[in-house]
Amino acid sequence: MVSPIGKMEHQDFGPPWLIPMLKADYFATCRFHGDANKSECNLFCLDCCGDALCSYCLTHHKDHRVVQIRRSSYHNVVRVNEIQRFLDITCVQTYIINSAKIVFLNERPQPRPGKGVTNHCEICGRSLVDAFRFCSLGCKLGGMKRGDRELSFTQRMKHCRDSYEPDEPVTPKKVRKPHVFNQLIDTSMFQYNLYARNGNSEMSCSSTSGDETTHNMSPGTPPISNHRNSSRRKGIPRRAPF
Repeated sequence: MVSPIGKMEHQDFGPPWLIPMLKADYFATCRFHGDANKSECNLFCLDCCGDALCSYCLTHHKDHRVVQIRRSSYHNVVRVNEIQRFLDITCVQTYIINSAKIVFLNERPQPRPGKGVTNHCEICGRSLVDAFRFCSLGCKLGGMKRGDRELSFTQRMKHCRDSYEPDEPVTPKKVRKPHVFNQLIDTSMFQYNLYARNGNSEMSCSSTSGDETTHNMSPGTPPISNHRNSSRRKGIPRRAPF
């Protein structure tokens, strides 16, 4: 005869490691490394689906998918950035503890409902924010057992354009040369034409090839007018009297 838990594992109630992860005994002393320091079992291997592990047990689970279980108010939690890679946590309320977003593993019944709260967990009755239906992964599993076909732990591909996140930052196209530089070119050419009309065609200008223009461009020296014939000769300077 198959047990009810065995029937649940064969049904579409999430990955096969979900129920063992929820029911594992965490923060107990490891039976294999009990004499070592920090041998509490706060890890779970998703590939082996066994008991909780300590940090020394990881040598036998190389290249396996392992998540770390933490505690908050005597309840087991897991960080969202760890579990979200393997499980869809939609409809489960998340919390921020120690600057990290977490989600609770099992239900947390609330003896007294909060005042003015209109939304509660559909399984254990804990007060929730209006955007969520369950307070933990175990409560969402309980909602799936009731026959809610809209619930699922299977991750879905997001095809929405707004949810697209590029792997690499988008780099803008090559920026054109500033408008001030173009004005400098126009001003230099205008001065060149002006000097050419006055009979002075000397202009120091670099050559251009294609789209590349050398920045070493300077306007030519304006023509120096001859003041010998047009101006009177200055007198001899005299020293001021003492």
